[in-house]
Amino acid sequence: MIHSNAFLGLCAAAAMLLASSAAHADTLHRQVQRETRMDLPQRGLSMAQVEKRFGAPERKLPVRGGGSRWQPPIHRWVYPGYIVYFEHKIVIHSVADAPVGEHPVR
Repeated sequence: MIHSNAFLGLCAAAAMLLASSAAHADTLHRQVQRETRMDLPQRGLSMAQVEKRFGAPERKLPVRGGGSRWQPPIHRWVYPGYIVYFEHKIVIHSVADAPVGEHPVR
């Protein structure tokens, strides 16, 4: 009887984990779809090109990294609805903000 209850508990935990993973995958898929429809700065643009085309950011977040050549400085500029990430002075990624009520994928 004890083994049977442990097995049922293990099955329930596995089912919850699978459901959670599927929900995370769906959230990520929706965010990627939203980003493909947005006009975001593309990889390879310089800071000057981004500022010329998209205007000045709302905020420039503190630089991260830069402690060694294996950890280059990462700059983050916040625009309405998205964040642009730069390595040194070149865009490496632009990411849409999570809509209100959705938690960003971590």
